[in-house]
Amino acid sequence: MRVELHSAGLPAAMPDVAGKDDALAAQINTEHRIEGYMRLKNSLLCVILAISTAAHALESGPPPVLSPMQQQAQAAHLSAQFLTRFHYKPVPLDDTLSAKVINRYIKSLDPEKFFFVQADIDQFTAENTKLDDAIYHEDLRIPFSIFNLYQQRIVERLTYARELLKQGFDFSQKEDYSFVRDKEPWPKSEAESRDLWRKRVKNDWLRLKLAGKKDQAIRDTLGKRYENSLARAYKYKSDDVFQIFMNAYATSIEPHTDYLGTSAAADFDISMKLSLVGIGAVLQERDDYTTIRELVAGGPAQLSGKLAVGDRIVGVAQGDKGAMTDVVGTRIDDVVKQIRGAKDTVVRLDILPADAGPDGKHKLISLVRNKISLEQQAAKKTILTIKNGDATRKVGVITLPAFYEDFDGRRKGDKNFRSASRDVAALLAELKKEKVDSVLMDLRNNGGGSLTEAVDLTGLFVGKGPIVQQRNARGDVNVEGDDIPAPAWTGPLAVLINRGSASASEIFAAAIQDYGRGVIIGEGSFGKGTVQTMVNLDELSHNDKPKFGELKMTIAQFFRINGGTTQLRGVTPDISLPGFSDPESFGESSYDNALPWSQVKAADYTPVGDVKGLLPQIQSRHDARVEKDKDFQRFQEDVAELNTLRKKRVISLNETDRRNEMNLQEARLKARGKAGAGDSDSKDKDAADAADLNRQDDGLQANERSLSAELAAEKAQKSAKDVLLNEAAKILGDTSDLLKANPKFAMQPASGKDK
Repeated sequence: MRVELHSAGLPAAMPDVAGKDDALAAQINTEHRIEGYMRLKNSLLCVILAISTAAHALESGPPPVLSPMQQQAQAAHLSAQFLTRFHYKPVPLDDTLSAKVINRYIKSLDPEKFFFVQADIDQFTAENTKLDDAIYHEDLRIPFSIFNLYQQRIVERLTYARELLKQGFDFSQKEDYSFVRDKEPWPKSEAESRDLWRKRVKNDWLRLKLAGKKDQAIRDTLGKRYENSLARAYKYKSDDVFQIFMNAYATSIEPHTDYLGTSAAADFDISMKLSLVGIGAVLQERDDYTTIRELVAGGPAQLSGKLAVGDRIVGVAQGDKGAMTDVVGTRIDDVVKQIRGAKDTVVRLDILPADAGPDGKHKLISLVRNKISLEQQAAKKTILTIKNGDATRKVGVITLPAFYEDFDGRRKGDKNFRSASRDVAALLAELKKEKVDSVLMDLRNNGGGSLTEAVDLTGLFVGKGPIVQQRNARGDVNVEGDDIPAPAWTGPLAVLINRGSASASEIFAAAIQDYGRGVIIGEGSFGKGTVQTMVNLDELSHNDKPKFGELKMTIAQFFRINGGTTQLRGVTPDISLPGFSDPESFGESSYDNALPWSQVKAADYTPVGDVKGLLPQIQSRHDARVEKDKDFQRFQEDVAELNTLRKKRVISLNETDRRNEMNLQEARLKARGKAGAGDSDSKDKDAADAADLNRQDDGLQANERSLSAELAAEKAQKSAKDVLLNEAAKILGDTSDLLKANPKFAMQPASGKDK
């Protein structure tokens, strides 16, 4: 889930909050409102901000003891003051909250209970009543002492795991391993913990053995895996500890309250602008090296012609004459910081080519940093052709990964600032020229973004009118609407959502549903209906340089124009489709401290259509079609299998039992492949078969596979038929047919004409 933001004004009693509107455009009292923070993944230039898990050689001795910095203690104190006064649901930092924070902090460190033992937990909980006073006295020794013991336990457990590799395992024994341990008790003793790790290592070994690996290859693979994991304990920094602890504190108040350090705040800015300044390369840590995973089209790295996927960066230097810094074994986020920089500046890279061995010849490359557009996160369009009897319909599909907006560009008056609604408006114009019959908005896994963009995007389809309501902590309700004179698209519309559709996505889908403007298809959405703002702690303290970070704080709640809220319940689709999400572990209802569902008075609005009257016929056509659709049946089988596996928390460590399970799975996939022969074209079938093969367990972790194999697997997955998208397009095709036969249900001309 992405960090949620919104910058509605806070109480006037905080005059020093009204500082300048900075590049994040997420300050208190700014005009820009955001309610979704896009976490950056592989689409970011030079960004995969996972902590590196490799090292030149295994560190010796105990891990470093980490201590809090004074500025962190000050930031924690300031955050506590702000949260207790201005949060939507103010919770005092007292003994009760202290206990919750410590429990959540422990859970964030060791969620599956593999490292700590019960005696450790007893020691930590003895501090339950002291944490609140410590924070107010700017003393962070409690969370740092917990983390230092955590590091020590990592070293002990993984050292033992490596020792276990020297011996073999008896896989003829009948014993089980509880691999899902979030609800299990903590190990009562060191002996119990060691037995747990014996089973964990035995399971790792068995998975590789079942995949056909020989004993020595298994020892090598697991030895490197545990060594890499062990190296992590030596690379943590004080900032890491503080970030984890502050997240535990903030989310103990409410799920979407959070803390962002300076690096995370910078990433937020990048995610909303869909641009950054760098060289245009997606990086990944692999076997101690920062490796190029992807070259961004049009970026300096790609245009130079001197870099290739798989090349390894072993050194970074600034400018034409700066000293080269060795970055082998360096945390990837630190490498990213060295590669990023100001536009038109030079960065020099020491490259070990992809096809070179460890002692191979290096090459030195100079690149001029430039602005990189992150187009993978931008709106895109495709056209699907749907046949229904003798009729053929063209469905325009717009995929929107996030509700992005360049707040800084907008603040500065840039007429061409980037935003989701602007991009979608342009795509709609193109689709109209291509004479599509209908438009399908694909918002699956769109976790949010700019509230302004959610309102503006809705206006493209409904025109002028209220879109969403907000209620602040004082109980005041404000209606947000769009003043667009006429919608950009008045034809048939559908919105495809899933459990990962949250915040701005839910505002858009709910408004479309309330206006009767289109059909909502898919799974029930996430259920986040709260409003957040970003509080710049450095501006509050008048710091010249960033050091305190930013606080993301819930200050209000969203409500639909019909008076209900998307909070907790989300948006219920008109036509339901199956999905892989697990509502028990993903979504607002999975949080133990989520705000409840509530409602306010409905806004003054007039529906522009009435697709509800057509839903029984649409549902009937959908049901009849999917009963005969082999691809859809396969998808339902996969969902059912996954739901069955989710309930399984224990696995056998007996080789015969596991081989029998594996053989049953392979037989099922082969039988399904034969049954599906002739139902899909060869390209779709090959992609589906490749996707099935990729699901078979090879016992490896992602960075243990070759980069080429990893990229090939991703390509096969992307090439597989999108069953849900295809069915959603067919549902929209049905809707178009029914609207044509029953024009009274369509969008009324009075709402405006196509531009």
